Amino acid sequence: MNFGLKKLYINGQLIDSSNGDTFDVVCPGDEKKIANIAWATAEDTNKALWSAQAGFEYWSALSTDDRKAWINKLRDKIIDHQKLLRESIMYEMGKVWTGTEEDLTSLTNSLAYYADEVEKRETEKLVDKEGTHKHNMVSKPIGVVVAFLAYNFPLLNLGFKLGPALASGCSIIIKPSEFSPLSAYIIGEICASIDFPKGVINILCGDVEHVGKVLCESRIPKLITLIGSTNTAKKLMIQGSHSSLKRYSMECGGNAPFIVFPDADLDTAIAHGAALKIGNAGQICVAPNRFFIHTDIIDQFLKGMQKKFEGVNVGFGLEANPDMGPLANKQSIGKISKIVSAAMNQGGELLFGGKPLDRSGYYYEPTLIHLKNKEAEVLQDEVFGPVAMVVSFSTKEEVLELSNNTSAGLASYVYTKDDAKIQFFIDQLEFGEIHINGFKFDIYLPHGGIKDSGSGVDCSPLALDEYFIQKRVTQLI
Repeated sequence: MNFGLKKLYINGQLIDSSNGDTFDVVCPGDEKKIANIAWATAEDTNKALWSAQAGFEYWSALSTDDRKAWINKLRDKIIDHQKLLRESIMYEMGKVWTGTEEDLTSLTNSLAYYADEVEKRETEKLVDKEGTHKHNMVSKPIGVVVAFLAYNFPLLNLGFKLGPALASGCSIIIKPSEFSPLSAYIIGEICASIDFPKGVINILCGDVEHVGKVLCESRIPKLITLIGSTNTAKKLMIQGSHSSLKRYSMECGGNAPFIVFPDADLDTAIAHGAALKIGNAGQICVAPNRFFIHTDIIDQFLKGMQKKFEGVNVGFGLEANPDMGPLANKQSIGKISKIVSAAMNQGGELLFGGKPLDRSGYYYEPTLIHLKNKEAEVLQDEVFGPVAMVVSFSTKEEVLELSNNTSAGLASYVYTKDDAKIQFFIDQLEFGEIHINGFKFDIYLPHGGIKDSGSGVDCSPLALDEYFIQKRVTQLI
């Protein structure tokens, strides 16, 4: 399938790059070109910045009802094009068809959720202790937002930023990953088709020097937000600090522990652990990275996980109906191969998988490793692929130390029926999310990390706080 040439969306118009450059989008399922996208220059990026500033001045002045009407119009048009958008995700990411639905509905749900949620925000009144003044806290949209997106969930990630930005009254510049830009560019086409107000949404992709660096170093953006790696977040913050003080909301990588005790429902733990590793080929920031299994049940767990992995149908496209697709890019194959090799050199026993599949595309086998060296350096690496490294433990104190021994702090998982153990881990696990005997993610649930896994929050009413500034108004009575 070929989607043709897709243009930049800047100032309400679909335009070519100022120098005519394009970038080939390749399907990771078969390595065939599926589209060209206009590849932005510094001139295009500056145009997006100035149009976003003008768009903010218009959009922020609209009433909440008027903004909501536009948001709903955009959402309805996205739903009208859902088949095209889901196909674009399947081809640009290699994502299985059922997985594309989550991407799409996460975007539409975010638009609907924040359009409603912003109406619930109320002016906060502060009590004057002496009774001489009255005080109000007033929320105002922060300004132009720049959003850098990861490749793993092209429209989900876009929705997590677009929903609260539009609802709060901010304009936004969206920079998708070069590994999955197609669906974002199609959103630009949809915006153009309904004459969405100029400059409020801008979508462009290009290299770091001419897009990323220009966006960060400009004084126009007031909030820079990211879904991506910790290293990328650090670079963006350094670049952004050169010209002005900005707000940053960063959702960065994870290194999730998956802790299972003997009293847990072992079948459930195995099913959940395998599903989180196979889903999206393991390219999920909250996917378990380190499986810590009690020594009494580790053999059973390993057998159960191996059986799950052996039954996985790896492939691409509707006809293949796979359980797991390819990795998103060739670089990921190299990275995961190095991690698996390091695990083998650091005390790992390979029980299943362990190599790329010998076929066209970027496929890696579901891989199960029993890592017998609890101090292995490889446990500090975020795999971001279908590799499960399993380590034994004996006591809750030991596994707590192993779990917290990471600079990351996004998601964590605990499986036990013991209330005292549950409370122990609630109190002491150093992660922004703690999932007990199961997991759930949704637009109304806060999603954010601590330590090097980022700052700020995506999803839930808390995310709106990132897009507003607070003014205190004090008046003499």
